[in-house]
Amino acid sequence: MPQKPLPPCPVATTVELIGNKWKLLILRDLMGGTRRFGQLRASVSGISQKVLTQNLRSMESDGLVLRKVYAEVPPRVEYSLTPMGRSLAPVIDIMAQWGEKYKKAAARRTNKKGV
Repeated sequence: MPQKPLPPCPVATTVELIGNKWKLLILRDLMGGTRRFGQLRASVSGISQKVLTQNLRSMESDGLVLRKVYAEVPPRVEYSLTPMGRSLAPVIDIMAQWGEKYKKAAARRTNKKGV
């Protein structure tokens, strides 16, 4: 299946590939290592089976996620990050750090209003 052309802006390209809530949370969980579908569904709170499947397929097509199917009954499928997917670790880490700073600043603003 041919991929659509990527935007010329590198920031827009990154947003195109990982810029939805679910993809970021799936990537976050796969940073910890290989996961089965059910493990991902349980760890990504609120995601439906259909949306998880769609996002995993998209990230596999984009070269960020590797899907490995074991010839067993019942079939076992595992997901892991490709080297390109793992290269997003610093991006995810910086987002987590920024989120912590923001939450602390928001709490300080809330406490000032309540005084």
